[in-house]
Amino acid sequence: MKFAIIGLGSFGSYLARTLYEKGHEVLVIDKDKDKVEEARDFSTQAVWMDSADKDGLQALGVQDMDVVVVSLGPEMEPSILTVLYLHELGVKRILAKALSADHGKILEAIGATEVIYPERDMAIRLAQRLSSRNVLEYLPLAENISIQEIVPPEAFIGKKLRDLDLTNRFRVQVIAVRQLVPERLIFVPGADFVIKDSDIMVVMGEEENIAELCSCKK
Repeated sequence: MKFAIIGLGSFGSYLARTLYEKGHEVLVIDKDKDKVEEARDFSTQAVWMDSADKDGLQALGVQDMDVVVVSLGPEMEPSILTVLYLHELGVKRILAKALSADHGKILEAIGATEVIYPERDMAIRLAQRLSSRNVLEYLPLAENISIQEIVPPEAFIGKKLRDLDLTNRFRVQVIAVRQLVPERLIFVPGADFVIKDSDIMVVMGEEENIAELCSCKK
């Protein structure tokens, strides 16, 4: 796939590097010359320019990218103008980092297909992990619904999923089990699967139901 990353702060740089290491074509853009020079090692093309330049963006061919990510800050105006120009150029998928809820609303109104809040989302994930000793990882799906990696409660060890009956008892679905001994991922384990103390359960459901499951004593 072809990606353009506009803005080489910490978020943009890590994103560009990861996509490039996964074998994707990555164009990076920033008005800081030093950041652009550093990015040449983890990008297909690194360009020094102000992204609030519609003609410049068009000349680079951003309209042909599969995804364009706008990660600009700390001022709102550059990201707003950049998203507006990307939309006018016909970019199919525009992800934009928002600095606030109001900023996010503006970005959506002018053409961003997805607004991201990296600091907020990371804080929420960390809070979920810290607030429960059973939660190892947290991925929100919708309001109050998430996928979580959890340490199985002690009461689950040695029991079959059929006997635990988690869907009916807690309205929580086990979508995978990550085994540590031996190391492998079992996707949608069967009803006869026996939970071990070295297993990590990947569950999906409403957050209060998952919390209730984690505190289960029997």
